[in-house]
Amino acid sequence: MTFERIAIIGLGLLGGSIGLAVRDHLPGAVTTGYDADPATRTRAAERGLVGTVCDSAADAVREAQLVILCVPVGAMAEAAAEIAPALPAEALVSDVGSSKEAVAKALAAALPNNAVIPAHPVAGTERSGPDAGFATLFQQRWCIVTPPDGADPAKVTALSAFWEALGARVEIMDPAHHDLVLAVTSHLPHLIAYTIVGTADDLEGVTQSEVIKYSAGGFRDFTRIAASDPTMWRDVFLSNKDAVLDMLQRFTEDLTALQRAIRVGDGARLFDHFTRTRAIRRSIIEEGQDDARPDFGRSDHGS
Repeated sequence: MTFERIAIIGLGLLGGSIGLAVRDHLPGAVTTGYDADPATRTRAAERGLVGTVCDSAADAVREAQLVILCVPVGAMAEAAAEIAPALPAEALVSDVGSSKEAVAKALAAALPNNAVIPAHPVAGTERSGPDAGFATLFQQRWCIVTPPDGADPAKVTALSAFWEALGARVEIMDPAHHDLVLAVTSHLPHLIAYTIVGTADDLEGVTQSEVIKYSAGGFRDFTRIAASDPTMWRDVFLSNKDAVLDMLQRFTEDLTALQRAIRVGDGARLFDHFTRTRAIRRSIIEEGQDDARPDFGRSDHGS
């Protein structure tokens, strides 16, 4: 099973990057797309993010074999309801959302007559909108596919092959386990970044100009994360709140232990902790998920 007609709903960073990657790696595929923002549709057409930018979501999916919803997780149900009347019965529906249990339930409820296999490409930048996408976004990044119970194995294989064709490495995972893992690796770090940057901005004794002027590497990198799309991250935290709150509790306990080590002058505990976490950083580089260069090897795309 291969997909020759692909519809992309939402033409921002991820949707645009999928369209461009399909153009480069699956040249025989026909792509259509739609975005709720008219200005985004215009820019997407100018950049050629998809073959045809449609004036409605229904028009975009009318002949599709694969539909990928690239909207914030809080908008998934609405987007699914919008395409439902025009969706071919044989079409497979997927998404790119950062939380999976809530999305799976929303899509299954809105599209009871279609196969739904959620997925999450673990790739992105802090940028958003139709100018943010680029074809190599998924190269050597993981895409986690989270099929529901009873999913057609052939469709799971076809969706996995699609992402592999775009350059991603695919992992099959239970939706609940995905949400727990991503709460640690993505959601909690974003929450911490938003908090630290907000705290610095709120400090009465430090002006905003000083925060910006004297930003060292650590704070600068936090601001990069905290520049991510606010609508997307609001929806992520609300849709994955149980896993995020569990991980936040664990983090709070660990932070309290480090706070005590600093207070009592327990240098050995601090050194051991920092040594262990430094090894994790090295493992990430060895996995090819980041770069050891001082600028993290990031291109102008912020990849």
